[in-house]
Amino acid sequence: MSFGQNVAATKIELLKYKRSSQVATMVQKILDDKRKVLLKNIEEMITEANKARGGIWEPLQDIYKSVNDAYLSLGTSTVDSTAQSTPAVMEVDTKVKRIVDVSIPTLNVTEKDTKSMPYGFADTNSSIDRAAKQIKVALPKICKAAEYENSIFALAKALEKTQKLLNALENVIIPQYKLRIKFILATLEEREREEFARLKKVKAVMEKKK
Repeated sequence: MSFGQNVAATKIELLKYKRSSQVATMVQKILDDKRKVLLKNIEEMITEANKARGGIWEPLQDIYKSVNDAYLSLGTSTVDSTAQSTPAVMEVDTKVKRIVDVSIPTLNVTEKDTKSMPYGFADTNSSIDRAAKQIKVALPKICKAAEYENSIFALAKALEKTQKLLNALENVIIPQYKLRIKFILATLEEREREEFARLKKVKAVMEKKK
């Protein structure tokens, strides 16, 4: 045991390592529970992300078609000018929720109070109207899909860190504590046997003198 040279084989050290081993085992249990919760949430998020992604591909294709029709019928400069001069009617608010101890941004899409399209109709046509309406419907779905994707990455990163800590505890720290406890116990027992043998010899010598 090469580490024995750095371990003081005393009862105080034995008590210290026993307490440290108990704490490490408790931390191991906490981290393992955290790992299970993270895994469960990641699995749930993956399911929801798949649903969210599946619900945006078709609307995105429809939006692309409407925008492409607008470019073909009105020209690039007109469509780009309309897009740049049109005020925003959708707002995306970001908040933070916590899963275990992981901060997860959440996205909430709200529509400003407007009953009409926020651009003039003189230089536009139905393709732009259709694209604008489709984007208003699709944006909340896109943001929700992005939220799930970001949540998965954040939780996966936390899971990786938790697993590394668990591996260190299970494969390095706790085994080291156990080896040191075993070393100290063996050393103390050997000393007790040596002391017992010494006292036995002293007793034998004293009895002979009698």
